[in-house]
Amino acid sequence: MYRASNLLTKIRGRSHSIGLTANQLDALDIWIASHGRLVLSDRFTEDRLSDLYITLPTRDGTSAVYREPQDSQPVGYGHHLAFFHPRTPETKLRPDGTDPVLCPPEPFTRRMWAGGAVTWNNANPLLVGSKAKATSTTASIDKKGFEKGTPMIFVNQQIQVAMQGSSEPSLTETRSHVYLPSTSRPSNRPREVNDIPPHSDFSFTYLPTLTTLFRFSALTFNAHHIHLDKDITNGEGYPERLVHGPLTALMLLETATLNNPALKMKSFEYRAVNPMIVNHRMTIHGAWLDDVTARLWCIDQNGIIGMVGTIRKDV
Repeated sequence: MYRASNLLTKIRGRSHSIGLTANQLDALDIWIASHGRLVLSDRFTEDRLSDLYITLPTRDGTSAVYREPQDSQPVGYGHHLAFFHPRTPETKLRPDGTDPVLCPPEPFTRRMWAGGAVTWNNANPLLVGSKAKATSTTASIDKKGFEKGTPMIFVNQQIQVAMQGSSEPSLTETRSHVYLPSTSRPSNRPREVNDIPPHSDFSFTYLPTLTTLFRFSALTFNAHHIHLDKDITNGEGYPERLVHGPLTALMLLETATLNNPALKMKSFEYRAVNPMIVNHRMTIHGAWLDDVTARLWCIDQNGIIGMVGTIRKDV
């Protein structure tokens, strides 16, 4: 299983020590002991998938012929990321717009999408027009850096998505987040990545604009201000609004399928390495390591690697 704790060496250091009170530590331990289960239902309607298609530069008609989603056809790889969101009243969201569902208590209010993994059951795919249920459980919670004054909470959720009436999941996902204290700030030095292939076999270049971020936020019902509000993003130590982690992960998959139309994927693992910035041109690269496995990575116009991933064919 993919574990967010494996990303510890990739999370940038914090510039100052952060201490927690006894009450905060007690509240955290109570939350860890009572981590819950969340069940969400949704329908893969043609209208909502059309909104997703017109948001993705791989499907909006500019790079390839635009094709409407077709009823009863398999849902695209990774497209479930635009579905199954909690419907929480605005008054119950956290001050930064994030949803408190399954999140740790104060002061761990800064959320980072760290990475994840997906395995697909291609013999029982999710279908356009179908209703499905996503069942999320907390697979693991790890406390890191507490003894060094740089506390972080790594949360791995396991999500199984099954079509209505089916007991067999069509996909199983591990979704990993890192939660940081509100006072933590990012380092200004990009993290280096050493396991990038020397060449790519396919690629796709695009520009994530503010419109792209707004549309993806709307599609995923995600009000996180770090994607929308420049002043708040500056206050958190970033120069500009950040591209959504799941959007970059989805673009890795989109690049693979755009360049390999007959591709059937069995699995996808990925990790976020550096924040990706709005209005910075990005190129997704892919390199086949063998007949089954391909390495994917996203690099921006300044040569900064934002995300890396690995896909495996279903053979």
